[in-house]
Amino acid sequence: MGALHSYAATVRWTGAGQTGTTTYTAYSRDHEIDLAGRPTLPGSADPAFRGDPGRYSPEELFVASLSQCHMLWFLHLASAAGIVVREYSDEVTGTMRVESAGAGQFTDVTLHPHVVVDDGPQVTDEAVAEVHRRAHDHCFLARSVNFPVLLEPVSSPIRHPPAFPTTSARPPPPVPGRARRVPRSPRRSPARTPCPGPLRGSSR
Repeated sequence: MGALHSYAATVRWTGAGQTGTTTYTAYSRDHEIDLAGRPTLPGSADPAFRGDPGRYSPEELFVASLSQCHMLWFLHLASAAGIVVREYSDEVTGTMRVESAGAGQFTDVTLHPHVVVDDGPQVTDEAVAEVHRRAHDHCFLARSVNFPVLLEPVSSPIRHPPAFPTTSARPPPPVPGRARRVPRSPRRSPARTPCPGPLRGSSR
């Protein structure tokens, strides 16, 4: 049996106002999410369900958490594979169906990760795609849901290192077939040596 990890949070409703839940429209959906030692997270319902659009909904946080989980596994597995990641972003999307009776469920979440990696002998598009596949297989949250978490990576550019250090004063190599002009040094007049006087045998 594997190791067990426990997680805890406190969710506190702050939207009772003066009337509480006397009617469906009488109360606010605002609430606070407290995690020990961290800033309070302001929560609310989805605006479609009378929530505050300026606060975080559980559906949004749920979708974001799947993206976070995949990203963290990808970074870990990339480092183990010798792939140096410089940038990572994901425009994750999720779809939820609400049934006529009011209940609902997510039907899918799609990740669109975009990464920038350093060039290297073992770095190819296939190698990056394989790290994504392994990250998906390892993600704790993707393994815990009953709907598909789809993976549609955006083309991952490989960042090639510069041909020479950017701090160097070396000029770029010449273009083949084109002579490179070499700047000429300014011409200087030859130094003049003072004449020591009339030479012997001179008529002067």
